[in-house]
Amino acid sequence: MNKVIITVVGKDTVGIIAKVCTYLSESGVNVLDISQTIVSGFFNMMMIVDMSAAIKSFAEVSAQLDELGESIGVAIKCQKEEIFEKMHRI
Repeated sequence: MNKVIITVVGKDTVGIIAKVCTYLSESGVNVLDISQTIVSGFFNMMMIVDMSAAIKSFAEVSAQLDELGESIGVAIKCQKEEIFEKMHRI
């Protein structure tokens, strides 16, 4: 499995989850787990996805999600699972 961690943070608006998930689906990326919360009007989502069947490279998906985030007013960041785990090891 080729797991990637995606985080989405920004001011809450209608359709954030729909737009991100639509992009991922169209790119052949499978959502394995998703957690989201809204605190004082700010949206925070973390997703674990599998890119094994993706039709785009990690770099393409990351860059295009960054652009999507800018267009909807949120910050979207992607990290490969191995790097995420090493950065957050206690």
